[in-house]
Amino acid sequence: MRARIAGLAVVALIVGCTNQSQTPQVPATPTSLAKADGSAPATGTPDAGAPNRATTPEKFDVGDSAPAFEGLIGIDDQQHSLKDYADAKAVVVAFICNHCPVAQAYEDRLIALHEDYAGKGVQLVAINVNNLEDDKLPAMKERAEEKGFLFPYLYDPTQKAGRDYGAAVTPHIFLLDGQRHLAYIGAVDDNQDEANVTKQYLRDAVDAVLAGNSPETTDVEPLGCSIKYE
Repeated sequence: MRARIAGLAVVALIVGCTNQSQTPQVPATPTSLAKADGSAPATGTPDAGAPNRATTPEKFDVGDSAPAFEGLIGIDDQQHSLKDYADAKAVVVAFICNHCPVAQAYEDRLIALHEDYAGKGVQLVAINVNNLEDDKLPAMKERAEEKGFLFPYLYDPTQKAGRDYGAAVTPHIFLLDGQRHLAYIGAVDDNQDEANVTKQYLRDAVDAVLAGNSPETTDVEPLGCSIKYE
């Protein structure tokens, strides 16, 4: 049975993104990422002058087959597809970007996740679909080198991968099990400030999948900067 968390207890105050076209949002209720009529999500404050996000699709549900992304260029200048990780016991698809302060706050936690689970057969793949200048591939390469990313960091200027998954904010996490069904959707943990984290939603979900079980918590409202769909 799906366990749905009503909201995240966010202790740390988010000051704002460094680019005025991208602002942090309060947790986005998973069922409201896109309305059935195609209008923009009701949760969060729309950015003034931001591109219309009406084309963001309704999110997938836990248990659904994960959308397959193909031919995305990574910071290694190679093409990457979901099928490249066919041998992985689980795949963590993390929609992030370069300059969102919330995404930046979680970079070290994603690096640690990769270090702790890569040897257990878990593949972490980060995807950026924002087309702001600070988020394009050259800037991605600089950020990855600065932080020491050892996992694939892919750029999708078409934004198709984000739309296919229903990603709404950065970071937005999608955990795929061994059959590439969605096993967990939402936040990495329960607090932007790592020192105040009490719930390790993503790690707990990965542990459950590796043990052949369904995660106890499968759907948590993500907190982050809104993805700018064009």
